[in-house]
Amino acid sequence: MSQFFQIHPENPQLRLIKQAVQIIDQGGIVAVPTDSCYALVCHLDDKDAVTRLRRIRGVDEKHHLTLLCRDLSEIAQYAKVDNRQFRMLKMATPGPYTFILEATKEVPRRLSHPSRKTIGLRIPENRIVDAILVELGQPLLGTTLILPDGAEALTDPEEIRARLEKVIDLVIDGGACSLIPTTVVDMTHEEPELVRQGRGDVSLFGL
Repeated sequence: MSQFFQIHPENPQLRLIKQAVQIIDQGGIVAVPTDSCYALVCHLDDKDAVTRLRRIRGVDEKHHLTLLCRDLSEIAQYAKVDNRQFRMLKMATPGPYTFILEATKEVPRRLSHPSRKTIGLRIPENRIVDAILVELGQPLLGTTLILPDGAEALTDPEEIRARLEKVIDLVIDGGACSLIPTTVVDMTHEEPELVRQGRGDVSLFGL
């Protein structure tokens, strides 16, 4: 049975943030609000948690999971970013974008795309997630909370609790989120390529 924390979206309670991080450290799967939809997240280095995350989401290893990072310096640890890419990322972060970038050797092989050696990364503009990332001290691994039998992301924490309380460890109620997922931009080519139009404005990338 999952726990349910109501965390203030502007002033997250440190006590609850610490408890959420403890659950993540112990291999838990957590539903968190973001600046787009709710997401399911887990510890980057916990193989069993990653397997559970994929099973709940109904996706295989060819589906890009996303690293949720605190800032651009953290992104540079996990992805190869040149000066041109860095300038674009700086314009668009934090915000509702997911970037596909070439993975560095810091990324566990099971997390990068098996054939392309790429990884999805983003810096969400959400104080709850930011507080968790600061307390955890490293990125979270996440995926948009869309269930295998659904076409749209879940955005109501009470519904998430009702649907997933037996399979995840914590639901964080930070208020309702957007129905629109992140904009996904592939940065691995000479020019950015739009993979999915979402909340983020693509004109920043000349698209």
